[in-house]
Amino acid sequence: MTPPQDGPDTRENDGGASAGEPEQKLRDKTVLVTGGAGFIGSHLARALVGDNEVRVLDNLTTGTPDSVPDGATLIEGDVRDETAVKRAMAGVDVVFHQAAVVSVEESVADPSRSHGVNVDGTLAVLEAAREADARVVLASSAAVYGDPESLPVTIDEAMTPRSPYGADKVAIDAYAHAYDATYGIPVVALRYFNVYGPGQRGPYSGVIEAFLQRALDDDSLTIHGDGEQTRDFVHVSDIVRANVAAATTEHTGTAYNVGTGESVTVTELAAIIREETGSDAGVHHEDARSGDVRHSRAATERARDQLGFEARVPLREGLSHLINQRREITQRSESVEPISQEAPDNGDG
Repeated sequence: MTPPQDGPDTRENDGGASAGEPEQKLRDKTVLVTGGAGFIGSHLARALVGDNEVRVLDNLTTGTPDSVPDGATLIEGDVRDETAVKRAMAGVDVVFHQAAVVSVEESVADPSRSHGVNVDGTLAVLEAAREADARVVLASSAAVYGDPESLPVTIDEAMTPRSPYGADKVAIDAYAHAYDATYGIPVVALRYFNVYGPGQRGPYSGVIEAFLQRALDDDSLTIHGDGEQTRDFVHVSDIVRANVAAATTEHTGTAYNVGTGESVTVTELAAIIREETGSDAGVHHEDARSGDVRHSRAATERARDQLGFEARVPLREGLSHLINQRREITQRSESVEPISQEAPDNGDG
């Protein structure tokens, strides 16, 4: 399987870094990425592995070993297993905690499991980091806000989550502040808005991936609710840059929004994807999903001022890159001649 690439090249004329190359650099560090065989974690591990010793801790429930970049060490284990976490954390300088139950629907169906992975797992990571004297960057979520009173939503907005997943992330944010304040461990929480990009997969991979796959197959796009709900979509390469910025900032013990500061309705998103793919796919509506928020758009000033981070990849550019990549992969797979049934099984699939 071809590893997902980081994203479109948004290199500036002055020689600035591309979207997949963070301005701040981590070098010569021992780094742990929990959930590093998954979507965001694998992109992060790939960005760091050239200049650092990178370890990946993943139970491979949703991640896959072939997503782990060459040069990184894969440790199969669960973040709820304190012994496994401490073993993976030994000698680590920075941990990027990405492992989580990320589905709102799954958290609604099984809130106890969601809490166990998201909250208890985070506590295990923080305790191991305290023992190892490691810096911590935690993946939080815009789900902490629920339905905000005003937009764009600032970092000081009241946290009124609408789902168990959102409640888990509220607890994670609180632990980030508490461990920084109580134990002096530098901890930063990043509140991701709606992340998309190469490598998303599975039933909970997000509306962009679902729309894109169905549009390319000319199947009808499913919108839950009336489609007027808004989302702030941020490319995974920008998420990587935000994580590296959080790992190098002096401004710790707090949370930051990670979004673009712009939003589209789900109906508008469907129209953009149909246009970019040239698809004749129709659109149909189903009931709104329990726990979904109505509107979301990030206020990004704090991340800009204290992390030096601003998202670079516009939505249409990110979508165009995704579509072109998907078509290239399809063309390559179609150009490969079928293997004879008598050929030996080399363990490729």
